[in-house]
Amino acid sequence: MISENLQKAFNDQITAELWSSNLYLQMAFTLRKEGWDGFAHWMEKQSEEEKEHALEMAHYLIKRGGTAKVSMIDVVPDAWGTVLEVFEHVYRHECHVSELIDKLVDVASAENDKATQDFLWGFVREQVEEEATAEGIMEKIKKAGDQGLFYLDGQLAQR
Repeated sequence: MISENLQKAFNDQITAELWSSNLYLQMAFTLRKEGWDGFAHWMEKQSEEEKEHALEMAHYLIKRGGTAKVSMIDVVPDAWGTVLEVFEHVYRHECHVSELIDKLVDVASAENDKATQDFLWGFVREQVEEEATAEGIMEKIKKAGDQGLFYLDGQLAQR
């Protein structure tokens, strides 16, 4: 059985993951409107990934006897500027999500819930990858310049 405190922390993270999914979906809409179909495709995939994280957490919570809940999801921003500014926002957001996951691990540690700690380490490792990927794309955009954006757009369409 999972503690009430840990259940609340999981539900908060589920809501945060769904907010992230909506954020990336809105970014995809914005990028597609601007004609950046490859970048938009990447964001759509990222949106699906974040929703999948929420589902994995909800399924785990239910397996442990908890109740999964989706709280109200706040409205996401809808304007970012350039493609670089979008990916700078993505990188900052992934760093923020890493902090949230770390706090969830801290709650599991304080509860001495080793099964949950073990479950969450997968998310910690995945967050490291997501941060690195976002930072890598951001750095490539900086180096590519305007002409290189078309190449990167085509590359990200392959995701």
